[in-house]
Amino acid sequence: MAFIMLRDWELRDRQDLRVKAVARKAMEALSGLRSAVVFAFPPPAVVELGTSTGFDFMLQDRGGLGHEKLMEARGQLLRLAAQDPRLVRVRPNGLDDVPEYRVDVDWEKAGALEVPITAVHNTISAAFGSAYVNDFIQGGRVKRVYVQADAPYRMLPSDFDRLYVRNRGNEMTPVSALASGRWVYASPRLERYNSFPALNFLGEPAPGRSSGEAMQAMEEIVAKLPSGIGYEWTGLSYQERMAQAQTGLLYSFSILVIFLVLAALYESWTIPISVLLALPLGVIGGVLASSWRSLPNDVYFQIGLLTVLGLTTKNAILIVQFAKLRIEQGQGLIPATLEAAKLRLRPIVMTSLAFGFGVLPLAIATGAGAGAQQAIGTSVLGGMITATFLAIFFIPLFFVMVMQLFAANRGGGGTVLGAAPDQAEGM
Repeated sequence: MAFIMLRDWELRDRQDLRVKAVARKAMEALSGLRSAVVFAFPPPAVVELGTSTGFDFMLQDRGGLGHEKLMEARGQLLRLAAQDPRLVRVRPNGLDDVPEYRVDVDWEKAGALEVPITAVHNTISAAFGSAYVNDFIQGGRVKRVYVQADAPYRMLPSDFDRLYVRNRGNEMTPVSALASGRWVYASPRLERYNSFPALNFLGEPAPGRSSGEAMQAMEEIVAKLPSGIGYEWTGLSYQERMAQAQTGLLYSFSILVIFLVLAALYESWTIPISVLLALPLGVIGGVLASSWRSLPNDVYFQIGLLTVLGLTTKNAILIVQFAKLRIEQGQGLIPATLEAAKLRLRPIVMTSLAFGFGVLPLAIATGAGAGAQQAIGTSVLGGMITATFLAIFFIPLFFVMVMQLFAANRGGGGTVLGAAPDQAEGM
């Protein structure tokens, strides 16, 4: 793995010099190599939570199928991922299987010859891999002592015949008397995740696709693999899955807080309901604006929608509160609502314009960190536009519908709360 430092942001003011564009051009150039498979990818948004942008995926052998079956599932997953239009640059983050020389120790023979297991392990490890044994002082400096078989005596499998181990009777026993070797094709390192044998994969969503769609595609691919093969998310992908699981609860709690605050403020259950019906007016704009700019549904987008919920509630309260005041003064429901919509139009437009121009720099931001700013600014600005222009038409409608519905349920015979008798009869 190599890390390449790009030039300063000010020197890369063109779209083709952005990090994703550079990585894409590098992939095109490196894909022509015959002697290696090279991937170029941007770093993750949050350091120490993965090694690249996109998703971080662990393929697990949960059924004890063995390494060969896991490698077959690995190849099948890569083939299916290459055919899925939602995924790009799906790659294994590890080493392929390589030829290895495996030493099998006959523990029954070792026990019969009174050779400790640790003695066999230590002898083979020290001869072929070195071992630290002691320190010595030379020239006033402490130096370490390592033992290892000389290079000509640790190059071939036949060199195992040269090794001897000491048994409990203080006799030397050849390793060849209790161990045998064979060539195998296996992984150069043991990889596990949550105690299961696992293989790590990295990948990215295709242009115009979100990381959530890419993760969903990987889950669908794993469902096509043999039984016993599972998966886990790790790094940023795990955090994203955790955040997605809490999104519904977060929005529900936000709406509940708005409802309870309005119910306590107006001492009524009908007014909060009419205000909550206006919340989708802002959400529609935020979703449309983010979709128009091909922005993903990420945590920044969700923060923007939460802000839009509060701003939409503000516009609804401006109309509903004035209409309620007029009704309490004896004015009819519909005339009071129409008057509230007319008189509150200017405050709604003024506050919406002020907030909209305030987040406009975020929506059109450039430079380092512009992605997060654009995601928040676009969702909030789009939500403010629809929450302003749709609110003046739909909020009065929702208020009248809710008030008439509750009045009918109370058996008022069409009389609405706060309306004068002659006006109620006229309606």
